[in-house]
Amino acid sequence: MTSHLSYGVAPYAVLGPLVWKVVQEWREQGGLPLALGSWWLHLLLLFVVRGLTYQFWFTYGNMLFFTRRRRVVADGVDFRQIDAEWDCRVRDAAGGAAADSGDGGPAGGAFLVGAGSIGLVYVHALAFDYLRAMGYSNVEVVSPRVFEAFPLLRYILYTPSYLSLHHRERRGNFCLFMPALDWLGGTLDERAWSLQRAAYDGEPGGGALGTPGFVFLVHVVDIMSSMHVPFTLRSLSARPFANHLYLLPFWPLAFFFMLLMWCCSKTFVVSFYCLRGQLHQTWSVPRYGFQYFLPAAKKGINKQIELAILRADRMGVKVLSLAALNKNEALNGGGTLFVNKHPDLRVRVVHGNTLTAAVILNEIPSNVKEVFMTGATSKLGRAIALYLCRKKIRVLMFTMSSERFVKIQREAPAEFQQYLVQVTKYQAAQNCKTWIVGKWLSPREQRWAPSGTHFHQFVVPPIIGFRRDCTYGKLAAMRLPKDVQGLGSCEYTMERGVVHACHAGGVVHFLEGWDHHEVGAIDVDRIDVVWNAALKHGLAPV
Repeated sequence: MTSHLSYGVAPYAVLGPLVWKVVQEWREQGGLPLALGSWWLHLLLLFVVRGLTYQFWFTYGNMLFFTRRRRVVADGVDFRQIDAEWDCRVRDAAGGAAADSGDGGPAGGAFLVGAGSIGLVYVHALAFDYLRAMGYSNVEVVSPRVFEAFPLLRYILYTPSYLSLHHRERRGNFCLFMPALDWLGGTLDERAWSLQRAAYDGEPGGGALGTPGFVFLVHVVDIMSSMHVPFTLRSLSARPFANHLYLLPFWPLAFFFMLLMWCCSKTFVVSFYCLRGQLHQTWSVPRYGFQYFLPAAKKGINKQIELAILRADRMGVKVLSLAALNKNEALNGGGTLFVNKHPDLRVRVVHGNTLTAAVILNEIPSNVKEVFMTGATSKLGRAIALYLCRKKIRVLMFTMSSERFVKIQREAPAEFQQYLVQVTKYQAAQNCKTWIVGKWLSPREQRWAPSGTHFHQFVVPPIIGFRRDCTYGKLAAMRLPKDVQGLGSCEYTMERGVVHACHAGGVVHFLEGWDHHEVGAIDVDRIDVVWNAALKHGLAPV
């Protein structure tokens, strides 16, 4: 497995001596070394421009909201392939990738006959890189009508479809860029033209992404995490998100795109994977976490979510699961707003919180007799408290609202109501070693927990672990089944192959074929049903 450091700045450290040489010449010559014909500067510029060329094609090719209908190969790129590509990239950087067989020969020949120049090096290297990156982009950008109008062009310019046949079967289409050479050698696979047409027009036979069966509707968390999307840096999104110093210079650009999305963007496709022959996609509402707390933005956000649900309904999506703040009670009643407004929806809208509650409950050891809970009257807090009291576990519900507490207590069967206890001070939990946290805890509040306490969490963002003599759980999550295909990005801070419990809840809803909406309050009677269904389908606790 590639180390975490190698996914950051380590591969680019080989450019350090080159940068130092340019800076040294700058200081010695008292000006821009370019004017003096410094090859060191030109080498540095070539590395930079070449990198930007590949980044452009990579970003474009993975912007599924632009390219999903013109893909050549439908398969997703999984973690194994990403690691293999990155290992090759590290070796190339260390060994001097600029000297590969495609770049050296023609330019070197021009210099030998006295026709070489700096401009020729730039033109040759960048044209080579541009065409090579286009070929590996997995997206058709040249219309087949162009080749019909200019038939000879198809023998001069290759396409991603042409290259994909070579990599798929390795029995033809060996030449880069110019199919004419394959034609002369008898190795031209003419199926490339029909494949190119199918891919460009989104016809059967191409790699266009079809209609997903399941959609997970997320939103952007913050500006830094917006750079974690797969089409920015695949090597970054293939690791759990963390704030890195090398991302800070790109913050202004990310801030600009935040403003742009706020003004004129709509819900877009972020990533996909396949599970048991069915396409699962992640869509994102173009709004950031802080915007969900702006009163003026509430209407617009609900409109974006509603349009996404209606779009999924038209497409034939079976289940759409709401993530994070998209199901906020204060925003839309946990999804009830949309279900009530559109009673004829064919797509099932779910919040997935039933499985979230199940994950938290199954983390609690069976010998626990008392728990302390903050956020006790929230949607999740209510369900967890009602479930635990039925198990004769005493629940210290921290809340200042006696009205909300009594309402929840009355939902419990009469013989179990005594196990629900309202508390208004953290001191009440100073002898309880099992805390369930649904509301942020400060260091001062955490100090009331006795040594050895474990903090189970459903608060977003998670609390900071200030106590070294205590342990802290992570947000509720589950590992996807082992037969998932094409999964190559981490879901925010989750490990590879792990998704938030509400995402997993939507997957279970889809796999089971349940025909009901899961919105509003959690049905406590279904917690065990959903948990058992998740285990049956191969999802596993983390």
